[in-house]
Amino acid sequence: MNFLRGVMGGQSAGPQPSGADTIQKLCDRVASSTLLDDRRDAVRALKSLSKKYRLEVGIQAMSHLIHVLQTDRSDSEIIGYALDTLCNIMSNDLEEEEQEENSQKQTEDFGSQFTEIFIKQHENVTLLLTYLEEFDFHVRWPGVKLLTVLLKQQSPQVQQIILVSPMGVSRLMDLLADSREVIRNDGVLLLQQLTKSNAAIQKIVAFENAFERLLDVITDEGNSDGGIVVEDCLLLLQNLLKNNNSNQNFFKEGSYIQRMKPWFEVGDDNAGWSAQKVTNLHLMLQLVRVLVSPTNPLGATSSCQKTMFHCGLLQQLCTILMATGVPADILTETINTVSEVIRGSQMNQDYFASVNAPSNPPRPAIVVLLMSMVNERQPFVLRCAVLYCFQCFLYKNQKGQGEIVSTLLPSTIDATGNSVSAGQLLCGGLFSTDSVSNWCAAVALAHALQENATLKEQLLRVQLATSIGNPPVSLLQQCTNILSQGSKVQTRVGLLMLLCTWLSSCPIAVTHFLHNPANIPFLTGQIAENLGEEEQLVQGLCALLLGISIYYNDNSLENYKKEKLKQLIEKRIGKEIFIEKLGFISKHEFYSRAAQKPQPNFSSPDHMMFDHEFTKLVKELEGVITKAIYKSSEEDKKEEEVKKSLEQHNNIVTHYKNVIRVQDQELEELKKQVESLKIQNEQLQTTVTQQVSQIQQHKDQYNLLKIQLGKDNQHHSFHSDMAQMNGVQSEEISKLHVEMEEWKHKLELLQEELREKDSLIETLKMTSVSASEDSSADMVAKTTDLETQLSAILQENKELKNEIARLNEEKTLFKQQLESSNSTVAILKNEKSKLQQEIAESKKEQDDFLVLLADQDQKIVGLKNKLKELGEPIEDEDDVDLGDHGEDEEEEEEEGDAEGEEEN
Repeated sequence: MNFLRGVMGGQSAGPQPSGADTIQKLCDRVASSTLLDDRRDAVRALKSLSKKYRLEVGIQAMSHLIHVLQTDRSDSEIIGYALDTLCNIMSNDLEEEEQEENSQKQTEDFGSQFTEIFIKQHENVTLLLTYLEEFDFHVRWPGVKLLTVLLKQQSPQVQQIILVSPMGVSRLMDLLADSREVIRNDGVLLLQQLTKSNAAIQKIVAFENAFERLLDVITDEGNSDGGIVVEDCLLLLQNLLKNNNSNQNFFKEGSYIQRMKPWFEVGDDNAGWSAQKVTNLHLMLQLVRVLVSPTNPLGATSSCQKTMFHCGLLQQLCTILMATGVPADILTETINTVSEVIRGSQMNQDYFASVNAPSNPPRPAIVVLLMSMVNERQPFVLRCAVLYCFQCFLYKNQKGQGEIVSTLLPSTIDATGNSVSAGQLLCGGLFSTDSVSNWCAAVALAHALQENATLKEQLLRVQLATSIGNPPVSLLQQCTNILSQGSKVQTRVGLLMLLCTWLSSCPIAVTHFLHNPANIPFLTGQIAENLGEEEQLVQGLCALLLGISIYYNDNSLENYKKEKLKQLIEKRIGKEIFIEKLGFISKHEFYSRAAQKPQPNFSSPDHMMFDHEFTKLVKELEGVITKAIYKSSEEDKKEEEVKKSLEQHNNIVTHYKNVIRVQDQELEELKKQVESLKIQNEQLQTTVTQQVSQIQQHKDQYNLLKIQLGKDNQHHSFHSDMAQMNGVQSEEISKLHVEMEEWKHKLELLQEELREKDSLIETLKMTSVSASEDSSADMVAKTTDLETQLSAILQENKELKNEIARLNEEKTLFKQQLESSNSTVAILKNEKSKLQQEIAESKKEQDDFLVLLADQDQKIVGLKNKLKELGEPIEDEDDVDLGDHGEDEEEEEEEGDAEGEEEN
């Protein structure tokens, strides 16, 4: 502060000396005036001067303004002026006149110095946080702006003060719930500054329900059609989610990804793409990419990718991808976003492969995108985005790789007819005159072969038609032919990367490459020459390709065995020079850039040299190739023997794995058979039980019928006598005879059925006896198993009985505890009733006291009126503006006078 005053000493004699004098007088007035109106007017004047005389006001008035904040809290107007003044002297948003007078560096220094002075006392920031709780607009809004300025100037220090302040972040979160839009919007800007580069505050803000509130604001403002408020909310969401795995997981678990889908419901027409909408949609796409970034943990990214598929977000993005009238920058960012949503996710990759463009006839989206990639009239950034999308589609996707390579194979080409396939587009781009198309097609084809030895072998079958009358040439041969023709550096780099990827881990491809007698002399010639810096990259890649031809050589060609190739290197190049040329790759600036992240990001087409996945291959092979070059023939033989032994060991392991797999299958089948036999056994036992019960029922019915029959006979004889005695008609007697015959017939049928059942029982008994005599050891074993099971069931029954006894004991114990609890509850109820009675009595006493006080007040008022009538001067408390101490003394005097009157 003294230093700044010294600086002001030289400037106070400047062109406007009256300004400093005025500020000094205003500061004295703020410090010494006893009337609030005077202090308020002085602070208002300081606010009006704070922009033009920022330095002077800051030096002379800051301490007075802080004092006003501490002491004049009751007056919202003076507090608002003080906060605005502090905001002006610390802010860098200056008027044009001041910007002309002061350089930007000095301005930033002053704002930073004033902020540092203010936050040196942490209590000042805490005091400012308390003012943000005030609902008064004239206090809350300037407070928000001042805190935002403090965070801009000294972000880490202010963040730490807020973090340790009790409920500091929670107070700021309340700003998002303010019904006044200007405060809510500035609150979003404040939270943007607060959450920058501070993971702890980001987590607190997220768990204070920030996602819900921000998404509500975005929805209320119209999603992508909203204004700058939507942009500010999206920037805040990016701060909360970027590089913060905890918040990303919270965002996903809270089902907030599903709420992002309406953001991308855009029309298919050219209208409605305002600059703000483009900005909003660009930020929305970036927010999706934050959740599925390749730099995130694999599990978190995979989970978000699944959610985006199931909620329809990926489908919505693909709709934008294939829509017409979409601005170029939005289309590019959408392609990049779709790329990372499908990268490494088999489900999303399969869906993307099924997407068709709305053309006639429909074409796969992959084919349409590849058309843009190999079209040199398309924007460069768009072509890079399509390449990234194709790479992500093939990343860890052997199914997709096979589909792409299959479009190059002869049988598939013949079947497709006139339709353009992905393979044909890649071949067309590989051999076009545009170097960018050459490079992109080569890298795309290399990704189709990545870590897939089967496809590398299948690609050797691809034949390309040349000029009329000449035989077709293999794709491998055509690549080496173009390489030897000396095309552009970018084209040769792309072809060399393709060949290195193709030949690595594929001895058959190496053999095909070595079959061409011109390839090895070309590579050694390129490496041995002393060329310029531009060609050093090509030399390094040629050395890498030659090293791969040695390391993955199976020695099937007599003239190109490992040892002969090493001798050739030593004679024509020299081992040290070869290793030096090989090191050119990893030392190159473009290599370092490409190794940083998977997305191709080149500032210009000339910088398009290396692919991210290829840098991994170089890192993997550089060391092993160096060792292979320096190895002797004996070491190579030992290594071959080790490889063979490892292969044999792997074959043995594979054999046993297959045996175990077959045994597992057989075991599963046997288990299923045992289960089915158990079920059959249970069914048979159930059938036998049912038959026994039916036999018993038939016996019971037979006995019952015998009894009924005896009764019927007696009843019939009795009725016959009665008929004879009473002269009953003969028709009735005949009916009774018929009924008796029916009962006899039923009895005979039941006796026959009973005999059949008895014979069946005898047959079953005889069968069981004969079966028991002729049973084998299997039946004995089954009987033993059944007995074992029976004993186990008896044991379980016994254990269950013991458990029931134990549970009964626990039940008795719980009943005792319940009875004791009930007695405790009764005691507590008695105590509660006593307390309630005491409270009622105390309330009654309070009411009596209030009545007495009211009577006393009436007496005092009557005495005052009597005094007035007698002519005594009495002043009311509201008539004079007294201090706290003066008011107390006056009250004591009045009470004394009143007591004197009562005594009189």
